[in-house]
Amino acid sequence: MIEAVGLTKRYGSTVAVNDLSFTVKPGKVTGFLGPNGAGKSTTMRMILGLDAPTSGRVLIDGKPYQELKHPLRKVGALIDAKWVHPNRSAHSHLKWLARSNDLPLSRVDEVLAMVGLEQVAKRRAGGFSLGMSQRLGIAAALLGDPEVLMFDEPVNGLDPEGIHWIRRFMQGLAAEGRTVFVSSHLLSEMSLTAEELVVIGRGELIAQCSTEEFVEGASIASVRVRTPQAEELRALLDEQGLTVQQPLDGTLLVGDATSEQLGELAARNGIVLHELTTQRGSLEEAFMQLTSQAVEYQTDLGGTAALTTAGK
Repeated sequence: MIEAVGLTKRYGSTVAVNDLSFTVKPGKVTGFLGPNGAGKSTTMRMILGLDAPTSGRVLIDGKPYQELKHPLRKVGALIDAKWVHPNRSAHSHLKWLARSNDLPLSRVDEVLAMVGLEQVAKRRAGGFSLGMSQRLGIAAALLGDPEVLMFDEPVNGLDPEGIHWIRRFMQGLAAEGRTVFVSSHLLSEMSLTAEELVVIGRGELIAQCSTEEFVEGASIASVRVRTPQAEELRALLDEQGLTVQQPLDGTLLVGDATSEQLGELAARNGIVLHELTTQRGSLEEAFMQLTSQAVEYQTDLGGTAALTTAGK
């Protein structure tokens, strides 16, 4: 388990992390989300003892990282995929790590096979693609068979097969009872991978809850309606004062109403329905709504669109 309590990090007058408290429990993949500059990387570095907090503390199974005798046996982490001497082979890099923590050298071949690098184990790491470097970083994290695993942007550089593999792999590790904490900008992937979320903005906690609770609490449900009498139904919905959107595919998206209410309204007015589906918002929509005031740089998409149109 990872426990952060009042974690704060200042760089001069800049506050990167401010009084941040959260818990990452074993048995589930916990996603760590936030806009650029939110303090995610700084927080992960403090968990690993790479940066000292200005105040507060972070514990791994009740102990600071610095007090772990053989840290790779307790915590495995992928923070920087390119943190490997370019002239070292994948095998020699992992062998060096194994010796530093009194791990059996047989474990090196095991983790290389786990991540699919056994065929390139003797190649210099400096010639690896980003995806191959990510796999080597994951192998290093797994080397000590740790109870706690931390991954910072683990799918960077991976192809779709690799992304699917790491998703299933992380879920499998969590199912074994391990603590899995993963930071990612790919919100669509996080919605498929993480059961729990820790969301921060400007170094402060915005939410800690299940992924489902986060999406339901921050996004608005709508009902998708498909009918050959779309214009007639649209007029009825407008009379009811309901919010209606009409995508290019000819369907209607209706807010502020349930599928039961819409079905009954259509039945009373003799309107044929081909589809009536309740749709929840996405993780991306919920994230954008809750972090809109916490991004480092604000943009005006509406203004940009107006300028683009005016220039045509």
